[in-house]
Amino acid sequence: MIDTQLLKILCCPETRQELTVAPDSLIAELNGRIVSGRMTNRGGKPVSMKLDGGLVRKDGKFLYPVRQDIPVMLIDEAVSLEAVVKA
Repeated sequence: MIDTQLLKILCCPETRQELTVAPDSLIAELNGRIVSGRMTNRGGKPVSMKLDGGLVRKDGKFLYPVRQDIPVMLIDEAVSLEAVVKA
């Protein structure tokens, strides 16, 4: 779980938008895509490690993964949520 004080100071490194904790249902959907080999990150690389959680950008377009309670705030590591919303 992300510390609430940390969440207050974190923002998207690309747009500086606020971030919110992703719901468990979204993480489950993304982990299903990861297991089936259908998930890539913004850098175009396949995502092979399941997510422990995620931080969603305010506009809902991207999620930054959380692994072992550490947010991965690298633009190329973010995953697009547009395909998930359309599905």
